[in-house]
Amino acid sequence: MVARILVAEDDRKQSELLRVYLEHEGHHVQVVADGKAALERCRGNPPDLVILDVMMPVVDGLDVCRILRAESDVPIMLLTARSTEDDMLLGLDLGADDYVTKPYSPRELAARVRVLLRRAGRAGSDAEVLRVGDLVVDVDRFEVRVGGRVVPLTAKEFGILRTLAAEPGRVFTRAQIIDRAFGFDRYIVERTVDAHVMNLRRKIERDPAEPAYVQTVYGRGYRIPEQPL
Repeated sequence: MVARILVAEDDRKQSELLRVYLEHEGHHVQVVADGKAALERCRGNPPDLVILDVMMPVVDGLDVCRILRAESDVPIMLLTARSTEDDMLLGLDLGADDYVTKPYSPRELAARVRVLLRRAGRAGSDAEVLRVGDLVVDVDRFEVRVGGRVVPLTAKEFGILRTLAAEPGRVFTRAQIIDRAFGFDRYIVERTVDAHVMNLRRKIERDPAEPAYVQTVYGRGYRIPEQPL
C-alpha cells in the first residue's frame, strides 16, 4: 500500500517522527511547516492523503481543511492537542476524515492512515509506477526497466532506486537512503550504500563512470536528475 502523503506540522520533532514511521510503512512523505505551504503543495502536486496539525502558523489546520475539502476529496487527518468533543466535531464538520489527539501512538496513526487509504481507494495509486526519462520503477511488480529493457535488481538496489526515483532532483544523504530503503536494518552502514550504488550503476547505466541516472552530489549524497541525459 504505497501512497503519497503530505504532513503539515510545524513541530520538527513531531514531523520527523511521522515521516520515519510512514516511510517505514512504504509511503512517500513530504513535510511542510505551515498551512500556506500545505495548500500550495496540494494544489501543485496533489497527495493521496494529508495529515494536518490544527495549530500551524500563517494558515491554521482547520482553515486548510475547509479550503481543501472545497477543492478536492483528498483524505484529511487532523492532529491536535485539543481533545474536547466540540473540537472534534468542528474538525469533522469542516470535512476531516479522521481526528487524532496528541499525544498519539505513531503505530496507531500509521494504522489509521492505512484505513483511510483503503476507504478512499487511493493506496497504490499512480505513485506505484515511477517514471524518470527512460527509467521505469514498477513498485507492485518489483520491476525496473531502462529503455524498455528489464533490469534485475536485488531488494536493496531496488529500494535505493525507488527512493531516488520517487523525488527526482532531490538530493538524498546516505542516512536518508538507509532510512527509506532499508528501514531499521541496524546492520546497514553508510559505506554499504556506496557499494550498492556502484552495483546499481553497473546494471542501469550506459556508462557507470558517467551516470545519467544515479548521480553523486559530492559532500552530500545521491540523486536522480529530473531530466536524465
